Amino acid sequence: MNLAFVAQSGWGKSFHAQAWMESNASEYAALVVMDYCAEYRGLVKAGIADHLIVGPVEVQWSVQDWMAVLKANPHIVLERHKAEIGTDRWREICTRIASAVRRLDRDQLVVVDEAHFVAPQRQKLPQPVKELATTGRGAGTSTMWVTQRTAEIDKSVLTQCHARMIGGFDGGEIGPLETSIQYPADLHDPGADLPPSGLPDNLLPDDRERPTSLQKHKDPDGSITGTEWIYSDDDGERSRLNTANVSMDSTHYGSEGNDLNAPEYT
Repeated sequence: MNLAFVAQSGWGKSFHAQAWMESNASEYAALVVMDYCAEYRGLVKAGIADHLIVGPVEVQWSVQDWMAVLKANPHIVLERHKAEIGTDRWREICTRIASAVRRLDRDQLVVVDEAHFVAPQRQKLPQPVKELATTGRGAGTSTMWVTQRTAEIDKSVLTQCHARMIGGFDGGEIGPLETSIQYPADLHDPGADLPPSGLPDNLLPDDRERPTSLQKHKDPDGSITGTEWIYSDDDGERSRLNTANVSMDSTHYGSEGNDLNAPEYT
């Protein structure tokens, strides 16, 4: 299965994606996580995966070198060294990793974090990445393409996914995925107030009548306790999910970024 895992920034995308990785890791002979933002170390600390920081040395590795590393470490988080590896260099590295993955004959789950950097719409899609994205259901390799920028990722990646996990987007703008869903795209706009009659019963919220769009749940202090998502696949399954109900053993260490303090206005 190829899964598109998309939501706007701040929707809890990496937390939810990590929960999927954890729940599927034991089902596959291998797990390869291309970690752009160093958000999945929790899998390492929980003993689910090994860890490798990809820096100046690793950037020189060939496809054969990566095959050797992936064979020796079947479950591994490959973390980009932020200070040493820029976006363009990371894309080159991920292309070689994708080629190595495709040459390994095993059941494996491959996760591409911030996938719009690895498969950008504005550039020609490298053949190994294209082959990874278009892998058939019976090929043994499953993929997760995690992104917040559907307009910037190569369309062939998203349109070839057999399943979709979509969170919230302001204005409901989910790009090329709109053609794959059979419900109003505005469902993904947290500010929308759609009539219940416009949605399938299994996509209606079970805790309120309105609004029917996806929402963030917060505690009295304003902290997010969960976010709503829609899962759909090519077999016709559709469901509304809430990450407040996610059970995960590994801790999520996703970066929230630095705050900006407003100046004093007089």
